[in-house]
Amino acid sequence: MTAEPAFERIAIIGMGLIGSSLAHAARANGLAKHIAGHDSDPEIRTRAEAVAGLTDSLHADLADAVDGADLVIAATPVGACGDVAKAMRDHLAPGTIVTDVGSVKGAVLKAMQLHMPYGVHLVPGHPVAGTEHSGPEAGFADLFRDRFAILTPPADADAAAVARLVAFWEGLGSNVELMDAEHHDRVLAITSHLPHLIAYTIVETASELENELEAKSRDDDVVTTREVIKYSAGGFRDFTRIAASDPTMWRDVFLLNKDAVLEMLGRFSEDLTALQRAIRHDDGDALFDLFTRTRAIRRGVIEAGQAGRFQYTENGETGD
Repeated sequence: MTAEPAFERIAIIGMGLIGSSLAHAARANGLAKHIAGHDSDPEIRTRAEAVAGLTDSLHADLADAVDGADLVIAATPVGACGDVAKAMRDHLAPGTIVTDVGSVKGAVLKAMQLHMPYGVHLVPGHPVAGTEHSGPEAGFADLFRDRFAILTPPADADAAAVARLVAFWEGLGSNVELMDAEHHDRVLAITSHLPHLIAYTIVETASELENELEAKSRDDDVVTTREVIKYSAGGFRDFTRIAASDPTMWRDVFLLNKDAVLEMLGRFSEDLTALQRAIRHDDGDALFDLFTRTRAIRRGVIEAGQAGRFQYTENGETGD
């Protein structure tokens, strides 16, 4: 626990999984004297109020939440970050640090920069952590421990503000990386966004197949019904876990990072065609070589500490 709080008042905008986990983690690690929360959804605020010790104050009005804050964290879907910045711009004091937690950084940086007052420091961020659960009850203090937190400060960012935010995330137990926003978006397009797109597609394909089988089943062929879910193996279960991620958040991710996602989807389509060709032509050597290479990549993920206590989806986005 830190000897002195890193911030006098932290305002967390959005009390879902990430926002509530930030509140728990900041309190557990003594990083703020006062934790203020805000959510535009009255039902979420009611649920947040029922979580003991989650915030010191909870506000229906965003302006009240950010008033006097020296750190503001937008824990909202990336598509809402611009509107959040616009709504709070007249209530931010000079010296305030503003950040976010979304998995798209280029679009968020542009949207929020438009509304940053002079003297307010915008340092976008992305904690690479989450579970498939959502809501204020799902948060817990250790969500960010031993996970990466990527910060994408603009070229003219205040060095002292960046250093304070780095120290904040390190205080939560995260491993901090600094990265260019556009580079971040290309990296996450292949490591997170494309896998989620594939998971959504496979689960939908399986669902459609199940419906077809059920429609075709007869009294003497009832074994075909409900088989997709009944006999789900580990691989399919993992896909359904990922596909349980928040639909609003992922809609925004794909629309705001579409160039990088489409690029990676094109590359994946080419590789999938090559795999299809190998299977069609009984090319066992090609399949064996592919599986050997990908097995080595999995070992690298484990060695990097990214297959540990919590399985990763993108910001509420699944857990182990």
